[in-house]
Amino acid sequence: MIEAPQGFIVAEECLKAAWQNGFRRELGQEAGWARFASTTAHGTIWLAAAGPAGPWYLALDHPGIAEGLTLPAADLPGPGLVRHAFANLTALYAALEQVYRLGVSLPDGPLEAFRAAVAGLPGGTEADRLVIQRIGQDIFRDRLMTYWQGRCPLTGISDPALLRASHIVPWKDCASDADRLDVHNGLLLSALWDAAFDRGLVTFDDGGVPQFSPALSEVARAALRWHAPIPLTDRHRARLVWHRTRIFVHGLP
Repeated sequence: MIEAPQGFIVAEECLKAAWQNGFRRELGQEAGWARFASTTAHGTIWLAAAGPAGPWYLALDHPGIAEGLTLPAADLPGPGLVRHAFANLTALYAALEQVYRLGVSLPDGPLEAFRAAVAGLPGGTEADRLVIQRIGQDIFRDRLMTYWQGRCPLTGISDPALLRASHIVPWKDCASDADRLDVHNGLLLSALWDAAFDRGLVTFDDGGVPQFSPALSEVARAALRWHAPIPLTDRHRARLVWHRTRIFVHGLP
């Protein structure tokens, strides 16, 4: 099933696919699987193929990326935690773009960036703490923009000025910086949706479908148009349980 060792065409296509999607560290080849890493994204990837015409294969070793990618696993032996199959290079490239996006956005990445940015900063005064919080929120927004590909998943709006990094569990209620900066504790929403979500006038069920509070006026509800449910992971869903029970306005105004 796997061309091993890789022939010239397969090897070149694997190298090009990895390079063009941010995985530019070549780590060798074994049993037909070429291994690559990135200087900016977490995790290691392996690429292989049955031959120059495909199908093409991708293996992953980062559990957060494997969960966030939400693709069906391929039933074939190989490296990593999970393997996926693609009929052509176009589908492989699309998956690798998502893998890189997840690799720079998952919890350890933003937390490491935050710790490096605030190292040595004083934190004794309220002004100091506000500066540190602003740095963290800027990093959080940047990584949410990457995770959600710069687009509100509900509305499709992609104008940066109209997008907000919405914490599911608010910054002040998080138990740690890791929780505050976890992209699974955030949604990238357009400004109107963010305002409604922040005030508990809307929330989302486990399928990512909006749930409207009885306290929301009909005019406001009509203005909150949406095109598709939000694609959620189990980590999003766990935090949305908190939002539905602690923030969402269940009663009448």
